[in-house]
Amino acid sequence: MQVPLLDLKKQYQEIKEEVLKVTEEIYESQYFILGPHVEKLEKEIAEYCDTKFSLGVSSGTDALIISLMCADIGKEDIVLTTPYTFFATAGAISRVGAKPLFADIDPSTYNISPDSMIKAIENLGDNERSKLKAIMPVHLYGQCADMDQILDIAKKYNLVVIEDAAQAIGSEFKGKRAGSMGDFGCFSFFPSKNLGAFGDGGIVTTNSSEMFEKLVKLRNHGSHPKYYHEMVGGNFRLDALQAAIVSIKLKHLDSWTKGRQENAEIYRKLFKEAALKNVKLPEEVQSRHIYNQFIISVDEKRDELRQFINDNGIGNDIYYPVPLHLQNCFTDLGYKKGDFPNSESAADSTIAIPIYPDLNEDQLIYVVETIKKFYS
Repeated sequence: MQVPLLDLKKQYQEIKEEVLKVTEEIYESQYFILGPHVEKLEKEIAEYCDTKFSLGVSSGTDALIISLMCADIGKEDIVLTTPYTFFATAGAISRVGAKPLFADIDPSTYNISPDSMIKAIENLGDNERSKLKAIMPVHLYGQCADMDQILDIAKKYNLVVIEDAAQAIGSEFKGKRAGSMGDFGCFSFFPSKNLGAFGDGGIVTTNSSEMFEKLVKLRNHGSHPKYYHEMVGGNFRLDALQAAIVSIKLKHLDSWTKGRQENAEIYRKLFKEAALKNVKLPEEVQSRHIYNQFIISVDEKRDELRQFINDNGIGNDIYYPVPLHLQNCFTDLGYKKGDFPNSESAADSTIAIPIYPDLNEDQLIYVVETIKKFYS
């Protein structure tokens, strides 16, 4: 049996007629950059995320970069974040000239640990602490970080909060949507996300009219009106094709999320029946986990298990094999192996297994039986 990590073909068939219709409309109009389709999506995402504003941008990475720029974060500033995440989180911080400061994760959720954040801040000298400008929590794998404690820390130290919600559109913390709690929320429409485009795309949410107006200018080289530049921005524009496709998909997102959640429950039942004591399942701590990934952790032979299930036709991946504090490009930050043991343990022990909504129960059974076969 073949069980790919992700297969979007069935999803496409579900929306194919709508997609072809709207793309033909855009081809006929020849209106490819920004425009009414982008404006429509911006209104829909703001409503979905329960925010006042949203701004379509060119990618999830650019969503982070433009948010940092909007918050006037740049050279010699410090931004607190997690080392266990996709590279773009810390990469965006470096791209604007700032310095990432890392804090370890909570091993139960893989999200940044508030206790570790406090420790990281307290370990700063007075000069460095004066340069700390923002916190960038990541809602990893589709589950929100502990935003109550994060917002308390931000208030205490007067820090901007930029939510990296690239994997978490629709997830909730105590009933509040990802992207609605900080100063900015940053989302990715990369095709493999639970809400994906047919190429790159992203969006920024905010509740501040002042920040939204600044984001609009920064998205188009800082100009307003055209050819008159109040600031240096970038080319962060979202194209109409991607916006139109995401808008179509957004109507189906809650049903697709329900499918992921149902698959997660089936996995929990199957793994319990399999009695695999050395396999740890993801913990559902917050009020709405949308399961962008389903991550298992194993206490031994992770790489051998991965090869075995791959040989048996089961797609899988490792998110993320090298924590950011150990990446070669960040050696100048002075971190070493052992500084963030929870992040390093997650990097060494976790595997993503298929969770997308179009899987059937026979495929889920096959995944669990194959893992059981390896350990038996």
